[in-house]
Amino acid sequence: MSETVGSLEVTSDTFADGETVPNSMVHSSLGGGNTSPHLSWSAGPPGTKSYAITLYDPHAPTTVGWWHWLLFDIDPTILSLDEGAGTVGKHPAGSVHGFTDFGAPGYGGMAPPPGDPPHHYQINVYALDKKLGLNEAATGAYVMFALRDSVLAHGKITGHYGR
Repeated sequence: MSETVGSLEVTSDTFADGETVPNSMVHSSLGGGNTSPHLSWSAGPPGTKSYAITLYDPHAPTTVGWWHWLLFDIDPTILSLDEGAGTVGKHPAGSVHGFTDFGAPGYGGMAPPPGDPPHHYQINVYALDKKLGLNEAATGAYVMFALRDSVLAHGKITGHYGR
């Protein structure tokens, strides 16, 4: 991704940037709601053909982080997602969930190992000059590879969670 891309403002009604995420976003294995947050973002620049969203934990003890959510080929007229849009079947028509590190498409909530300091969960929104045209087998690494030369603008919001 070029450093000359524009910026998007990303906000959430579910949590504030830099704050602890609510239990609704935590993985169900830890008693959470496993529900993706509400998100909204400013419009991408002219030429935006789609949006892509990633939720990534760079602090997961895997040496390569952890992909919690991938949603791409979002229509350029859509500038927000309701809570729960990370559930397969509840995402916007035409968009595609990618294959997360939980081993399935769709949102997977926060689940850091016990005793770790709070992890930083980065939700990135990318305005792209094309649709990626990938399917649900696309992993985080593959999605990032596919969008690398197509980003017109980028924004992010980060939530924290530890146990």
